[in-house]
Amino acid sequence: MPTLVRKTLRDYRRAIIGWTVGICVFVGLYTSFFPQMHENPDFYNHAAVAKYPEGMRKLMGGLENIASGTGFLQAVIYQLFVPMLFIMCAVILGNKAIAAPEESGTLELTLTLPLDRRRLVLERFAALAIGLLGVAIASFAVIAVLGSAVDLGVPLGRIVAAHTGLYLLVLFFGTLALAVGAATGRKALAMAVAGAYAVAGYVVNALAADVEAMRWLNLLSPFHYYSEGNPLVNGFPVGDYLILLAGSAVLVLTAVLSFDRRDVGV
Repeated sequence: MPTLVRKTLRDYRRAIIGWTVGICVFVGLYTSFFPQMHENPDFYNHAAVAKYPEGMRKLMGGLENIASGTGFLQAVIYQLFVPMLFIMCAVILGNKAIAAPEESGTLELTLTLPLDRRRLVLERFAALAIGLLGVAIASFAVIAVLGSAVDLGVPLGRIVAAHTGLYLLVLFFGTLALAVGAATGRKALAMAVAGAYAVAGYVVNALAADVEAMRWLNLLSPFHYYSEGNPLVNGFPVGDYLILLAGSAVLVLTAVLSFDRRDVGV
């Protein structure tokens, strides 16, 4: 593993460990509630529908089948809460790649190394991808183990498919923060752009089926390619996942080119 990748991962270790623990605790806590829902499906399905207005239910994935294993995982784990937590983690780590050290003045020391700017960005991206992969693997393990313990009844392959999409989604937003930071050197702007795009993309994807004006906008939402194939039911939507991966690749290329040409403020 390249030296800068190892160093970056060491710099990220506290954030990675903290987010891993937080996401895993969240996933584990909510997964442990499934047995009581599964034992009273009529009550919990009705309660979920009655508790929230229709617009809110759409934002939360419908909730009609929350007492089934697939519906539970979709609504509680893969629809809103875990993706947004994980995206926050990705954006923070992406911000630490270029923008945060540039604003703090520590990027100057890194640029004195015998390492060209393009390679620096690529190795920072590699560290970001590896760090997020570690969080994804740990949270997947919690879901797989507890899912088996509470008898979710969802095939492991379907959970792998859904979690792969989750990883590709958060990698996209983390790379977006990295790219904006590499292009501008401003961590607040990188955080704002990635956060605003995540929220807007989620809302558009949730409402696109019922709002005609949003349907074409949905093609610009990463959440469309994350959830449209319904991987918990249908397995890997390869085409959609390749689009997410291609989006991250374009952002990496943008980051490399913009940072290579920019007058870095250190």
